[in-house]
Amino acid sequence: MIRLEAGETIGTYKVREFVARGAFACVYIAEDPRGAKVALKVGDVAGGGRYVTRCLEVTSHRSPEWISPDETPGEAIFFRNDGVRIDFLDLHEIDELIRSEGNLLEAAKSQNLVRVRDSFEHEGRPVLALDFVRGKTLREKVRALEGIRLNWFLSIVRALQRLGKAGTMEYHGDLKPENIIVKPSGSVVMIDPAMRDGSRGLISTTPHYNPLLLQSPKADVMGIGVMLYEILTGTLPFDEVPWQYAGREQGGEVERLSLSYFLSYPPPRELNPNTPEALEQIVYRSLTVMEYGLPELEKDLVAFLRKQ
Repeated sequence: MIRLEAGETIGTYKVREFVARGAFACVYIAEDPRGAKVALKVGDVAGGGRYVTRCLEVTSHRSPEWISPDETPGEAIFFRNDGVRIDFLDLHEIDELIRSEGNLLEAAKSQNLVRVRDSFEHEGRPVLALDFVRGKTLREKVRALEGIRLNWFLSIVRALQRLGKAGTMEYHGDLKPENIIVKPSGSVVMIDPAMRDGSRGLISTTPHYNPLLLQSPKADVMGIGVMLYEILTGTLPFDEVPWQYAGREQGGEVERLSLSYFLSYPPPRELNPNTPEALEQIVYRSLTVMEYGLPELEKDLVAFLRKQ
């Protein structure tokens, strides 16, 4: 990993502080020559969520060395003929992911998606200079027991549909509380879309929020369903993730029975009796009905919000 210290200059940017880390990279706040803040994303030397050290206690403190145990770093998923394999990425593979992310974000323009301001090389490795987005991640808001607004998810659903129709980003693929920033104004910004490499059968995603390892807009619908479930109940619907047959053809009886068993979970109202029935139905459809997509989710969220 490129280790950066406060006051250090990298490219034309002066580093101010470390802000976050994930499975494959670290992010630092820096300033450009005019004093404007940016977020610098630099890759690790190797990575994968299973190899990231967890702190012993849930914490909001940030370190390049570990993450809080309530956080969910992504994984490198390799699709094979006999199923999927979760593995770590080496330095060169991570560099390719960073470059791919830059290309994807440059093409996909949206006020609800973080913007790339610059990309450059440092010591032979790619660095992304992203817009610095003021606010808190959804994970931080959940951890602090702050109020959660459903219109945040509605904004995300609408932004994803616009990006899909424009043909610039078919799906985010890694929606989770760590990848949604809520600005002080109340608007939301998505960061860290799943990296995808069809030629190698590789995607970086977080199985707890994409348990079927989908590479389609349904991955985002399921991710939102999982987040709603987590907000309502304080827990995740699926423990053993990903689904064992993810990435395979799902036409056989064994796969169908397995999927039915895998998608069973305690209904939110069993864990939280105050859960509105309509919201429980949105969660159910998001998680279990494969034909329930972004348009249907938008319609149901609008209907629910109008009744509040």
